[in-house]
Amino acid sequence: MENQENIVKYEEASAFISPAFCGLLIIYIYIIIIIIIMIVGCRVFVISFIYFEPLFFLQEYIVNSRGIKVFTCRWSPANDQPKALIFLCHGYGMECSVSMRGCATRLVKAGYEVHGMDCEGHGKSPGLLGLVSDFDNLIDDLSEHFTNICEMRENRKKMRILMGESMGGAMALRLHRKKPDYWDGAVLVAPMCKIADDMKPSPVVVKILVSLSRIIPTWKLTPTPDIIDIAFRDPKVRKEVRTNRYTYKGRPRLQTSYQLYKASLDLEKRLEEVSLPFLVLHGEDDKVTDPSVSKVLYESARATDKKLKLYPGMWHSLSYGELPENLDTVFSDIVEWLDKRYSARCFELEDQLKHANDKVICT
Repeated sequence: MENQENIVKYEEASAFISPAFCGLLIIYIYIIIIIIIMIVGCRVFVISFIYFEPLFFLQEYIVNSRGIKVFTCRWSPANDQPKALIFLCHGYGMECSVSMRGCATRLVKAGYEVHGMDCEGHGKSPGLLGLVSDFDNLIDDLSEHFTNICEMRENRKKMRILMGESMGGAMALRLHRKKPDYWDGAVLVAPMCKIADDMKPSPVVVKILVSLSRIIPTWKLTPTPDIIDIAFRDPKVRKEVRTNRYTYKGRPRLQTSYQLYKASLDLEKRLEEVSLPFLVLHGEDDKVTDPSVSKVLYESARATDKKLKLYPGMWHSLSYGELPENLDTVFSDIVEWLDKRYSARCFELEDQLKHANDKVICT
């Protein structure tokens, strides 16, 4: 009789532990973890439950060979080995941990591990926000960090994919040029790899820009429209970018404009050297980088495995700033392209293993 009363009491108590209560408990625990992270700082290792699928998120400051303490982050599947490593290169004025979080989460959900780094003068890394003093330094920093990850023992046999949007697309192409045979592919989103002919400044304007960038490099004098208004189609995203304290929202600094101009001209002259497999995506209504630029890249590159996707009505930021249904379309195309290369890599490894076994049997 006493046991039955205990069972009844247990059932009554259990009735109060509702799914809503469990959800609130998880949120409270998550908040406590975040508070601990903010107190501890520097190296962080947390689990996120976005899309109801757990993923690991690591953020860390590292000191590179130039002595710069740069901010890095990583997203990876919590339960499975990743199919491949994807290395994010953010756009001008942007950063990785906030504005590229949605992109990384989608890729992790598809089975990939994602790494990013805030370049000097961007995001949580040091330097005057929005200032690119030397584009080559940014490439060296990215190359050093990404290569160190690839050379870790557990990563040496994994496929390595570069992914960059806008300025990040230019960075991905420069990383490929730095080590032509090292990377297994690239996803280029509205890449900054050429200046459209009708947008090229006159030689006089360029001469003035060069002179001023030497005298007052940090001044925000480059006459451009508000990039946020023309790059991000979704009004909610525009608001997020404006309230994100880690993004740069002013006019381009003179030295930054000169460095990006010089980098674009440099890439334009050597587009035929692009030999790695790549997928290039561009919105046809992009007013930041001209869609014709991606067409020229596709036609000029010597790569035999290449694909061009143009999206009618879409704007510049295809991986973050588009309408939700358009983001689904874009990432469906990206994941499909990645999965095909992953499957091909698996078949290649199986074939190599088979040949190795055949040799052992023969000997």
